[in-house]
Amino acid sequence: METTKLPPSSPSSPTTSFSVPSAEKVDGFPRRSMRRARQRRSHSSSQFRYQSSQVELTPLPLLKDAPVAELHDLFCKKLQQCCVLFDFLDCVADLKGKEIKRAALNELVESVATSRGVLIEPLYPEAIKMISVNIFRTLPPSENPEFDPEEDEPTLEASWPHLQLVYEFFLRFLESPDFQPSMAKRYIDQKFVLQLLELFDSEDPREREYLKTILHRVYGKLLGLRAYIRKQINNIFLRFIYETEHFNGVAELLEILGSIINGFALPLKAEHKQFLVRVLIPLHTAKSLSIFHAQLAYCVVQFMEKDATVTEYIIRGLLKYWPKTCTQKEVMFLGEIEEILDVIEPSQFIRIQEPLFKQIAACISSPHFQVAERALYFWNNEYILSLIEENCQVILPLVFATLYRVSKEHWNQYGPQTHKTLFFAF
Repeated sequence: METTKLPPSSPSSPTTSFSVPSAEKVDGFPRRSMRRARQRRSHSSSQFRYQSSQVELTPLPLLKDAPVAELHDLFCKKLQQCCVLFDFLDCVADLKGKEIKRAALNELVESVATSRGVLIEPLYPEAIKMISVNIFRTLPPSENPEFDPEEDEPTLEASWPHLQLVYEFFLRFLESPDFQPSMAKRYIDQKFVLQLLELFDSEDPREREYLKTILHRVYGKLLGLRAYIRKQINNIFLRFIYETEHFNGVAELLEILGSIINGFALPLKAEHKQFLVRVLIPLHTAKSLSIFHAQLAYCVVQFMEKDATVTEYIIRGLLKYWPKTCTQKEVMFLGEIEEILDVIEPSQFIRIQEPLFKQIAACISSPHFQVAERALYFWNNEYILSLIEENCQVILPLVFATLYRVSKEHWNQYGPQTHKTLFFAF
């Protein structure tokens, strides 16, 4: 059976406040942000969620004051009340209803987080219905077709004042000591998970952070959905690589996979090795690699540490997709190679040393100084240096001529000195 172990940057519960926003905010928006919200009007996903015939909400008694015999009935009524959606693109519309719903969501979150015995079987379908009505929606096209996550500001979800509390309730629901997977699996099914995965394309990083944590909990608690979740993530990545070249949640999905890979049982199944070769390695070809490269490299190293026999597939795959014209990506590839060599077994190193150091030699002779310098950093790593020394009869001829030529010809003043130092060290 698989286990899940959290990676160094494992999904953690996003923080939230249960308090109602102050008067300086209107419906969760700072007053100075209202104009920006109106500018986003045509593209916010909230435009697809407004109910034309609103149900007028009336405050219900507080859960903390309810008699024990009436608690579950009141809890259910508040869940139903929170199924009403509001138009957050109009910041001054339905203020009373929005406030009632926000207060009810705060109560539900606090109750499921602090009270025992609340989650009884009849509440499961009502809870999942409330969650589904609020979070599942059509995501809008990006305001900026040339959107660059590293440079441009993302479009934030207008309905976040309510949506955040719904996500927090869902997370507390999954983490509750009273949570029963045998009951939940009737309502959190494959269709539900597929809709959840589609939300990872949200441009709002706050939403993706919650989704990452929630999907990780679903994977850990509902064992029957594990294979399906992996399959659908596989499909998302394949579409991203070969069709759309766009998906906002690649980094978050890779972070979840890092902990999943860590828990794979040995020997690795054929499907896991195929995922590595057919999906993770080709992900290195993405134009937006820099956004998720750290998480991708972590997954690759996890595979190596789990089963050393995949090392050759990884190295040869990286060499196959080695960037030819993008120096930024080339520096990233060199950094990942160093991470791999940090944990490589000597017996596996021998199998890939010749093609690998041919590529490293080519990087040393690169006219781009950052690429050449990054390649030379390998000799500062004691473990890699020990591997080179043990196999110098193979590696030395591959890099010696390159070092000699570059030490004479490199255009950078600092570069030749670095190359000469390493040349004489050999």
